[in-house]
Amino acid sequence: MKGQGFLRRFGYARAGIVTAFRRERSMRTHGVAVVAAVAFLGLTRAPAQWWALVGLAVGLVLVAEMANTAIETLADHLHPGQHPEIGVVKDVAAGAVLVASFVAVVVGLAYLATLLG
Repeated sequence: MKGQGFLRRFGYARAGIVTAFRRERSMRTHGVAVVAAVAFLGLTRAPAQWWALVGLAVGLVLVAEMANTAIETLADHLHPGQHPEIGVVKDVAAGAVLVASFVAVVVGLAYLATLLG
């Protein structure tokens, strides 16, 4: 599988993104939040630096959610039964999504503060 062309690798990555959105409700929820954030930035005519900051923040959330999905899928496949250590792995991955979401909320609140301040 090594040494495949860019378009083939791009196709695998695209398939992973599509699968994450199809399988995970939380991924779709985050996707809706991204659309809302982009609409809000557009409506408020946000400066470029806020587009960049919000883009990084929501990108972080989506990446964390996709990593969480990948980890949970692999863990469930390798060890379908309940195991305390698998539970820890899943909890830590979910915690990463929570931290990323918190960062995105803080960035959003900072932008709101600049609008109101």
